[in-house]
Amino acid sequence: MRSTIGVLLAVLITPLAQAELIDEIADRGELRIAVQADNSPYAFKENDHLTGFEIDFGQALANQLDLRAEFIETPAAEVLPGVESGKYDITLTPSDNAPKADTPFDLSQPFGEKKLVIPFQKDNPAFESAVNNALQRLKDSGRTAELEQKWFKGVQETAAGQ
Repeated sequence: MRSTIGVLLAVLITPLAQAELIDEIADRGELRIAVQADNSPYAFKENDHLTGFEIDFGQALANQLDLRAEFIETPAAEVLPGVESGKYDITLTPSDNAPKADTPFDLSQPFGEKKLVIPFQKDNPAFESAVNNALQRLKDSGRTAELEQKWFKGVQETAAGQ
């Protein structure tokens, strides 16, 4: 009896006993993505609608995960704290600005020419695997390159011409 109680307590205390982020997201049926609406060409308002690379890419990522994308306009200072608290599921960020290993985040594999990563709550291996697989499918299908061409072509040409 005593060993049964000990085993039960150990299971309840371990991180594996916590609900996986992927399960919570699947139950909602939507991927909550934090975006800064004043960060062209990544995300910005056009005719009162969000648009930009992060919007198109987030939509494509959510589709790969069989989810709806919900974009939440967020001030820069609140993005990572919101992901940490679970208010948002993910955000997109350049890998050189990404949270480091000693933070409460895990990161997707880097993707695209811009070397972006997706921070999310730490210790969610099933979600990490699902996101990385979806990113690979987007790359393999050419969708990542297509969206980068659409949103960053003019930006790259302007930077090269300076």
